[in-house]
Amino acid sequence: MNDIQQFLPLLIPLILLEFGLLAYTLWHILTHTHYRRGNRTLWIVVVMIGMQFIGPVLYFLLGKEEG
Repeated sequence: MNDIQQFLPLLIPLILLEFGLLAYTLWHILTHTHYRRGNRTLWIVVVMIGMQFIGPVLYFLLGKEEG
């Protein structure tokens, strides 16, 4: 238990950042209708499966339409 308490100052901001990025990505997917690749359902699945930074980063690199 003592080991976990040592890492809490690092883990808490990372967890908050992860959930913040996930929430923003889902909001963006649900409020936009045009995607560079794929559709809304595909990107929701990708983001939810790759929840730990990978899914949101993939969406913003590959799926988000410019402009």
